[in-house]
Amino acid sequence: MLARLLRPKHVASAHCDLPCGVYDPAQARIEAESVKAIMEKYAANEDAVFRARAIKIKEERAELVKHHLWVLWTDYFKPPHLEQYPQLHQLFWDATKLAGAAGAKGTVDVAKAEDLLGKIDEISKIFWETKAA
Repeated sequence: MLARLLRPKHVASAHCDLPCGVYDPAQARIEAESVKAIMEKYAANEDAVFRARAIKIKEERAELVKHHLWVLWTDYFKPPHLEQYPQLHQLFWDATKLAGAAGAKGTVDVAKAEDLLGKIDEISKIFWETKAA
């Protein structure tokens, strides 16, 4: 009797946690742009204190890139997206590696940041295609 009373009257489903509009790869891109800008400022400045602060902030921003990518990967994209875009897994793998210690977080090489931005652009393109569907 209690189970029957507590059972939902209506069942709803959605392709994401909340109504569309809460996920956006722009968040990862903004942080990745910050990482790149910090790398450029680091290279242009010889002050040791400035450089130490720049590294700390760059690493924090790179961590945020990973966070925003993982939110998209784990909360937005679903199995049907993988069927339609089988390269998604590799794209996210590459992008999070580029944001991590093997990439932007672990280096001041602007080329790594540019590679990361390229991967985010690829993810963004797929994201917006899935939103339009």
